[in-house]
Amino acid sequence: MKFIIDNIYLFVLILGSGISLLIPVLQKRGKKVTPMQAVLLINKDQASIVDVRDVAEFSAGHLRNAKNIPLAELRKRINQLGIDKTRPLVVVCQTGVRSARATALLLKAGFNAVSLDGGVAAWETANLPISKD
Repeated sequence: MKFIIDNIYLFVLILGSGISLLIPVLQKRGKKVTPMQAVLLINKDQASIVDVRDVAEFSAGHLRNAKNIPLAELRKRINQLGIDKTRPLVVVCQTGVRSARATALLLKAGFNAVSLDGGVAAWETANLPISKD
């Protein structure tokens, strides 16, 4: 017991870092799909695609027919999506982190949204087409 009392700051630091590591795991981020599952949603269910990267990243390469609404603007521009809320919506970013946050926001707004796991990087790794128009 004396050891714990003498090293209370160390134990508080360990407890705090453990909690910090658990917070992202416990946050609800929405459903994720692999690139191949996304292709099926796009081709079979005519899913729409929203890219939440900034304009420069989007211009460098994006999924065909994707609509670009940066994550920072999504809350304000959510009504610009102009799609049926029951229709599948694939949300994309570079690595899947921003799209997970966007998916959670879109799910709260009533959309049938999923996040592309691994983002555009995983899409390119799977040798799927990128548009640069």
